[in-house]
Amino acid sequence: MKLLSLNLGRAQAVAYTDQPEGVTGIDKRPVDGPVRVTAPGPKGTAGSGLAGDAVCHLRHHGGDDQAVYAVAREDLDDWERELGRPLPNGVFGENLTTLGLDVSGALIGERWRVGSGVVLEVTSGRIPCRTFQEHLGEKGWVRRFTGRGAPGAYLRVIESGEIRAGDAVEIVHRPDHDVTVALQFRAATTERKLLPRLLAAGEALHPESLAAAREYVAKYGD
Repeated sequence: MKLLSLNLGRAQAVAYTDQPEGVTGIDKRPVDGPVRVTAPGPKGTAGSGLAGDAVCHLRHHGGDDQAVYAVAREDLDDWERELGRPLPNGVFGENLTTLGLDVSGALIGERWRVGSGVVLEVTSGRIPCRTFQEHLGEKGWVRRFTGRGAPGAYLRVIESGEIRAGDAVEIVHRPDHDVTVALQFRAATTERKLLPRLLAAGEALHPESLAAAREYVAKYGD
């Protein structure tokens, strides 16, 4: 398992975002050399966990619980075959393009060591949006991406440090529950009856997803 590509984005003006200034950092490109990774701060005021990476719409993106976004190269390869077009590393707006790692099958609260020192913790899957669809240029992309159910994973930074493309990725902790990124994504999108199952992941779960699960249980029971 390794970090195949480390991808950063710059703020760019586009016509298809509802970000107040009309800019997005979704167009992320591979970079050489080390990049510093730290917990950026609370969502709404802080952006990416990677130095030099632009996160523009702070209401929906960035912050400690969405500090880093990872996608498996294997999933990009599957989409390449389906769409009939090349999908370079970073095209989904991911910071980390991994190889040999089941990203959407990772457990909420699972921890990865990247390189020699950085430790990241899985929090949730990525919910697709209009900006993602227009950036990719695929009609009906939000629906198709949601239907596939392999959203990639958001991660929080547990231990800071530097990483670079080619670094090894090691799973250093797997929690004792069965709540995967894919399950959390389905519960958040197409199968809300699954929300009570997310509570097994506890505080490791993204706070917004944890709140949704608790509200569902309070309203409908488990």
